[in-house]
Amino acid sequence: MKENVVFGVRVAASLLLISLCALLMLALAVVTLFRFRRLYSDWLLTPCGRAMLRIWGLNMRVHRHAPHPPGQTVYVMNHTSSIDMFAIVALGLPNTRFFLSGYLRKLPPLALIGYLIGIFWTVDQAYGKRRVRIFQRACRILRRSGESVCLSPEGERITSGEIGPFNKGAFHLAAALKAPMQPVFIHIPREINPGKGLHARPGTIHVHIGAPIDTSAWREADAGVIKEHVRDHYKKWKDELDA
Repeated sequence: MKENVVFGVRVAASLLLISLCALLMLALAVVTLFRFRRLYSDWLLTPCGRAMLRIWGLNMRVHRHAPHPPGQTVYVMNHTSSIDMFAIVALGLPNTRFFLSGYLRKLPPLALIGYLIGIFWTVDQAYGKRRVRIFQRACRILRRSGESVCLSPEGERITSGEIGPFNKGAFHLAAALKAPMQPVFIHIPREINPGKGLHARPGTIHVHIGAPIDTSAWREADAGVIKEHVRDHYKKWKDELDA
């Protein structure tokens, strides 16, 4: 009974926090004439992600195995939990936009935040042509703006914590932009991982930032092969961390 009450309080606090963040971000955007997307992210979104982790009793330890590359970067991450989104936001990646599932736009505060910081909303794999157009549009915007981008090539969260199949979009994007790709691994102990649900348990999650991958010789036509190489890298990474 007590556990259910605590869970309900955390859910309510999370919704309140996201709503407050959206309203403050809107107020700041109005004052600045909607012209400083990076400011809204740095001042409000990153602290919101960190506060969300605290609400759920989660500590985050960051292990930087390599520095961020200078300039535009394509950050890729594994995706095995609903916690992932808050952890990656809490990192405060420099000058970075995000890809998120369009399903999350059903929550109005998230839809507003997404609009203000320029999230690229994706659709299900079943809508292949729409996904291609979304990535092509993102590539045009990013090439013009020089911003970095963060997304997960994993098509679906795997409850067991294993690395799921990778999609090609992130690798098409990196090949087109010729921007280095930096892998990020979010390692969440199984006993606190809520998987697709919200019922995270208190504990410590570890975020590992790996060495950048040179993409200067990548071709978009090779994205299918490249994604399997990078997935193999993640599988080995996971085995090492589990050990």
